[in-house]
Amino acid sequence: RGKALQPLFNMSYSCSKVGDPRPGHPYKGGDFCAFLPDNNEGLKIAKLLRKAFECRLTFQIKSCNGEERITWGPIPHKTSWDGGKARNGYPDAEYLHEVGTVL
Repeated sequence: RGKALQPLFNMSYSCSKVGDPRPGHPYKGGDFCAFLPDNNEGLKIAKLLRKAFECRLTFQIKSCNGEERITWGPIPHKTSWDGGKARNGYPDAEYLHEVGTVL
């Protein structure tokens, strides 16, 4: 296993805004962690992921058991350094290409 970049997002409790599923209702946040390889392609993807975050594309608010909460949005993230593609982890030789295409 090589070095890995580990972007961490802390999304706190807040109130949803216009454009969210239920504007004005509170939602539950959380800590979200994702992994990228520490190489040129990983750094390039990290910059694109940052831009996506700033544009509010990384997360979405969903209802779960009557509670609004933050979840990952449509951009795929590797949330584990192992477990393979089936568990959102590595190894996954196509990930950087796939996420780059989405971004």
